[in-house]
Amino acid sequence: MGRGLCVHSEIGRLRTVMLHRPGDELLNLSPANLDPLLFDDIPFLQVAQEEHDAFAKVLRDHGVEVLYLDQLVAEALDATPGLRQKFTRRYIYESGVAGVRMKEAIHERLDDIGDTLEFVDKTIAGIRRDEVDLGAHKSLELADLVGTAQSGDSDLVVDPLPNLYFSRDPFVVVGRGVCLNHMYSETRRRETLYGQCVFTYHPKYAGAPLWFDRDGRYHMEGGDILNLNAHTLAVGISQRTQSAAIDELAYNVFWGDRGSEIDTIYALLIPESRAMMHLDTVFTQVDVDKFLIHPGIMGTLRVFRVTRGMHRGEFQIRTSDEPLEDILADALGLDGVQLIRCGGNDPIAGSREQWNDGSNTLALAPGQIVVYQRNSVTNEILYKAGLELFEIPSAELSRGRGGPHCMSMPFYRDEL
Repeated sequence: MGRGLCVHSEIGRLRTVMLHRPGDELLNLSPANLDPLLFDDIPFLQVAQEEHDAFAKVLRDHGVEVLYLDQLVAEALDATPGLRQKFTRRYIYESGVAGVRMKEAIHERLDDIGDTLEFVDKTIAGIRRDEVDLGAHKSLELADLVGTAQSGDSDLVVDPLPNLYFSRDPFVVVGRGVCLNHMYSETRRRETLYGQCVFTYHPKYAGAPLWFDRDGRYHMEGGDILNLNAHTLAVGISQRTQSAAIDELAYNVFWGDRGSEIDTIYALLIPESRAMMHLDTVFTQVDVDKFLIHPGIMGTLRVFRVTRGMHRGEFQIRTSDEPLEDILADALGLDGVQLIRCGGNDPIAGSREQWNDGSNTLALAPGQIVVYQRNSVTNEILYKAGLELFEIPSAELSRGRGGPHCMSMPFYRDEL
């Protein structure tokens, strides 16, 4: 069957990764729904796809197996009798659709799609009002006629999922298990349905330990979870991840019965802002002893070290007052680490390039990283620090506020 799931670091040689290529969901963005759908602008789909294909080509050219989310979901649906109908019902329910006839009409529209991959792509793209037929049904309700899309766009009856090309966020591989996340924004919560389908029903990837459940009470997102080594995680307390969610994660990996290797979690408190929504937007590992960091977090950063307590369900929590470099070196068992500043010592360049995901890099192997071409100041600094860079275009992809790390979900990395 080949490789399964195993990620013990952010820099071990990448062997298998899952992506989502932007699709028609971007065509259902409009000025009316940008804000609720968490976009600042409308990417040009054709160019966004070309940029994403260039990203995938860099990965393949370096021996990485590239999987696509929609194809994995389609394979899972085809492999499990009755699953497509179950998925459709849950999808409609979580879309917030109101009105009995509207729900039936959407179900009929999706049932009319014979090809499973086309069906999956349609659920991601969203459904417009002119795609469903309410007919002259006796039981029409006011909700059927008014419309139900969460975005408030009257031309849509089911919102698109335009953020799904940031495949790191809804679900993330930790060790040999998965965090299936409870997303911060209601508009993104349906995204985890696709991961639930893959990790529960896919012939190759089903059955992995679940470290976090999408139905949990508190919200957490994958961009805040970084694998430091087989025993240690760094998790951001951010706009998108609550400290109580980290407590849940810690309980599951420390005291669960699924064989987690994790014994230490470093919780990093970063500013709550759109610009710094996840830990990986301000902090990524680029080599064995090198990290790229946005200097704007250093003044307020607090780090908490969480380990098992003496009794089941208890934690030991220690506030780490040492410099971040010392905390990381101790966590990794190194004599020291280097923090490379996004934008260098230029505060304007640092702020601009962090906004354009200059701090959000994907390691193909230690010292080999994929970066956005547009962040020229930071890229030059990385080059001078001895890193090998693979630059990809990002004029349209970056409009969604995410970089190479956000756009990729590693399934398998070699051990260091």
